Amino acid sequence: MKADNERRMKRFKDQRWVLDNVIRTVGVDWDQGRSHRLLAYIGLGGLPDVNQVRERVTKFKDIPREFERVAKRREEIAKRAEQEGQTVTARENYFMAALFYVNAQWGIFEDDNEVKIRLAENQNACYDKYIEFADHKIERVELPFEGKSIPALLHIPSSGSPPYPCVVSIPGMDSVKEDMPLYGDPLLERNMAILRLDGPGQGESNMRKIRVTEKNYEEAGRSAMDYLGSRKDIDQNRIALQGVSMGTYWGFRVAAAESRLKAVALSLPCLEPGLDSLLNCASPTFKLNYMYMAGYDDEASFDEFAKKIDVRGLESRIRVPLLIVTGEDDELCPPQADGHLRGREALHSKPVRARPRSGLDQGSPRRKADEIGEGVRGTIRQGDR
Repeated sequence: MKADNERRMKRFKDQRWVLDNVIRTVGVDWDQGRSHRLLAYIGLGGLPDVNQVRERVTKFKDIPREFERVAKRREEIAKRAEQEGQTVTARENYFMAALFYVNAQWGIFEDDNEVKIRLAENQNACYDKYIEFADHKIERVELPFEGKSIPALLHIPSSGSPPYPCVVSIPGMDSVKEDMPLYGDPLLERNMAILRLDGPGQGESNMRKIRVTEKNYEEAGRSAMDYLGSRKDIDQNRIALQGVSMGTYWGFRVAAAESRLKAVALSLPCLEPGLDSLLNCASPTFKLNYMYMAGYDDEASFDEFAKKIDVRGLESRIRVPLLIVTGEDDELCPPQADGHLRGREALHSKPVRARPRSGLDQGSPRRKADEIGEGVRGTIRQGDR
């Protein structure tokens, strides 16, 4: 990232030396468990690569180089396996390469960066190969949005029979549509299809300079629902939404604007009005990334924009079961930030589960998948908290 871009945010510029020392001491997971999450997606076969990244990243600028290093090696292994007709080995290594290329792009918060463009092209090439050899059907989708289009990935279960229930999946600020497990995804295992978005400001959409505003994810959600409504292999009456991290804010807005959803599940919530804890108290990379996603070069202007990030008052428009899972020690979104949602079932006779977990525990993804399944089947009990 160019020095001029780093200086857009005062705390990032002033604390850069501190950040590098924290990374040198704590490692690549200083702000979030990115390497642990990545390992959960690619499987233990990728542990040597993840450990290499952990050992070699000692400052912020190391991130693209070290993730790209292991991505190239996995891509080479995949190509050799493909040439030898070893399609399973090719599948697994193309997938690993794609996700390492995804992580290599994080931390380059600027438009038209040649390194980021190259990494994105390699990511897409590897993921296309993964789609070719995947153990279930995956389709690339383009959703109309503000006169352009945003990309998505539709995953169809390999078992069960259509029409399938489907989950619209909204990633967080530091995640993209490709971030899913290679094997054993909890939703696919339960015969639910998944439409995974790169919404405004995320992944490929941001590369296209489609920026996120305080509320334009609502249009992305409507476009996703329109698309799913056009497919005969998707059950129109059993569509749910899940959002993780910053995706909980965007997902909350979609849920408030979209009446066709059957259930909503949110975890690691970012529902604090104005996001002060996330943007001003946590690692400065969160704010710098959000400025990039929203298209702001001026921090003061972005601060005014951030004041509009607020879901208060929208809860009365959500008329389906809503699950919110949070940790009682979550420092990015204090539990009291979603206090106005408690007792919402009294408003519209729809159940809400506001589930604080011990410490930082955000609950099991498989348990959440079970509850999404209950939601699309309409079997959540009234008042079940």
